[in-house]
Amino acid sequence: MSEVSYGAAESGAHEQDVRKVALASLIGSTIEWYDFFLYGVVAGLVFNQLYFPSEDESISILLAYATFAVGFVARPLGGLIFGHYGDRIGRKTMLILSLLMMGGATVLIGLLPTYDQIGMLAPILLLLLRIVQGIGIGGEWGGAVLMAYEFAPKEKRGFYASIPQIGLSLGLFMASGVMALMTMMPDEAFMAWGWRAAFVASIVLVLLGTWIRSNIDESPDFKKARAESKAKDQGLPFVAMIKKYPANVFLGMGARYIDGVYFNVFAVFSILYLTRYVGMDRSFALSVVCGAALVMVLTIPFFGRLSDRIGRPRTYAIGSVLLGLSVFPAFALMSTGNPALVILGLALPFGVIYPMCYGPEAALFADLFDPSVRYTGVSFVYQFSGIFASGITPMIATALMTANDNNPFWLCAYVVFAAAVSWLCAVLIGRRQQLHGTGY
Repeated sequence: MSEVSYGAAESGAHEQDVRKVALASLIGSTIEWYDFFLYGVVAGLVFNQLYFPSEDESISILLAYATFAVGFVARPLGGLIFGHYGDRIGRKTMLILSLLMMGGATVLIGLLPTYDQIGMLAPILLLLLRIVQGIGIGGEWGGAVLMAYEFAPKEKRGFYASIPQIGLSLGLFMASGVMALMTMMPDEAFMAWGWRAAFVASIVLVLLGTWIRSNIDESPDFKKARAESKAKDQGLPFVAMIKKYPANVFLGMGARYIDGVYFNVFAVFSILYLTRYVGMDRSFALSVVCGAALVMVLTIPFFGRLSDRIGRPRTYAIGSVLLGLSVFPAFALMSTGNPALVILGLALPFGVIYPMCYGPEAALFADLFDPSVRYTGVSFVYQFSGIFASGITPMIATALMTANDNNPFWLCAYVVFAAAVSWLCAVLIGRRQQLHGTGY
């Protein structure tokens, strides 16, 4: 493999431009993740009752989480579509389009009639809108992190690529925070219109994000790669990615495993666990997740910067080990039902330890590919692995709890397995980079 060095340092971009692009990526990413996670927060509280009614509560919850999982299944499709055109046409245009798709689908979900009103058409339409959401976020993530990564100086790429990652924590904070406020309403009002308001309100954020993104420039890495591709056609970006980087694709997806599993256990399933299995108030559960997400605003860029100093594979590998070690104590604390211990068991591992993987993750994956296939590469690695790492995790968690008489031991063991896989892949990525003397 030949060493290819592209970056803002070589292209003459100034630090002010880097900050502007990072801010624009952060704002757009926050809006997209708010829309996407709002669905996950509501799935186990509202959709199981209004769109998937059943005499068996477990079946209703599984069906609601199945539509949640479909969004993750659609994300690779979005990653391939937006990645292809992002590597051919440009990052900026794709980012604007993905934001409009995501926001439009979210608003329509907030206006969707229930099963009692239109029968089977209701869950079908909900499923279709969730697919549109998945395609939108599938194109969003790769473009947002790459704009910050490719504008940044090489020695600061871990830090700047972590800035759009904060959008995940802010989006989750907003989604869980809004729903925590809404759930303080009387149940009848919340189920009738309260949850809908959170979805429809996203139209304001989408319009703001679209305006901001329309006022940034195209990334210097893409400009250089496009100029070189005109001289020599490299073919379809996806085909080129598979041919040039098969091992990097495989290792990147393996490293992603613990990220998706841990996040969805602690951000999505924990709300159901605390309310259904532990018997705590749902507004309290949402508030704890909301607080943990707020802590991540500080810890994500901290670990992004740390990865610039000690290496991204090493940072990610250490984080994977700590996440595996934390899950049993975390559930032991949450199962007590003591509010202080629940906060400690959820907020500490999720808000402080989890960002050790999520903070440097974007730059870790971007390092695996050269600019001509980078949008396609990072999108495919992140989104395709998300099917098994993220999308089906709430369903797996529910099934493991049911099979083990509502005891979380098997669920925790599953998280430990995911952590071991990710640790191994991160170590192998580091060794390959040392062997070839380059991120590629």
